[in-house]
Amino acid sequence: MRISVTLPTGDPREAAAAFAALEAAGFHGAYTFESSHDPFLPLAMATGVTSTLRLGTAVAIGFARNPMVLANLGYDLQLASEGRFDLGLGSQIRPHIEKRFSETWGQPARRMREMVLAVKAIWEAWQTGGELAFEGEFYRHTLMTPFFDPGPNPFGPPPLLVGGFGPRMVGVAGEVADGLVVHPFTTRRSMEERTLPALDAGLERAGRARSDVDVLWVTIVVPCTTAAERTERVAAAKAQLAFYGSTPAYRPTLDLHGWGDLQPELNRLSKQGRWDSMIALVPDEWVDEIAVVGTPAEIADRLRARAAGLADHVGIVAAHGTDAVALAEIAAASRPA
Repeated sequence: MRISVTLPTGDPREAAAAFAALEAAGFHGAYTFESSHDPFLPLAMATGVTSTLRLGTAVAIGFARNPMVLANLGYDLQLASEGRFDLGLGSQIRPHIEKRFSETWGQPARRMREMVLAVKAIWEAWQTGGELAFEGEFYRHTLMTPFFDPGPNPFGPPPLLVGGFGPRMVGVAGEVADGLVVHPFTTRRSMEERTLPALDAGLERAGRARSDVDVLWVTIVVPCTTAAERTERVAAAKAQLAFYGSTPAYRPTLDLHGWGDLQPELNRLSKQGRWDSMIALVPDEWVDEIAVVGTPAEIADRLRARAAGLADHVGIVAAHGTDAVALAEIAAASRPA
């Protein structure tokens, strides 16, 4: 089982040291997800201080950008990392796309499918020197002059992953992507009953095999060795789960486990900015089912058991307050004996 770390984007001045430490700890990869800073800049800095660590976005917001911009970013980071980059894209939700990014929302699964195909068409033109002639419903790319053509990438285009939660977006990953980034608000049961059947349906529509798509399951972990650490870090995990639980799009996980009635109340409290009240509503069962709690060694074992037979790759998101030592211990415990 490959174990990587997914990191919220933070101060870029700290990026180089953080990624170098993750490589030294022995993680397979390190992925950024779009939060308060740009997700691509830290990865560019990481290319100069790492040599084996896989780098990528899990995820960057695709609809905040266009296929040509994404094609350039992915191509250049693949070049700078010497073939160690994964371009992971997600859709976000309508309010953020329209009100935060001032971009267009509509038919997100169809739009993401076309975005992936457009990026791949651009890469194909650069790799082969062929004509760029992509004309879709949402995107049109028909001009590529020599001055703007970077030419073939010696490491080839990077894998392109799609972040999905709902069955339509997960199906898009099965149809056209090289990988699926599974949302952290996913339990083993919802993975078995919702996510993988949707992925299989997408694969079947495209005539592809399960081996054509690498499944990266992003998972919240809560490392703790003392009672005080457990109390502090479980509270931090509950804050993250409360945020996800307040979003209507993520309710299907709650419904599956009989917790759906909490979602409207969390949503109401979120609109009032009452975050502490939201945390108090999150039951311990959510943490047990959605996150992985324990000592670093216990977490490594539980991650393997949780993902066994379902995912190819796990990307851990550590609860706030987790230190570098705990992360290194998880990496050490995850390596084969």
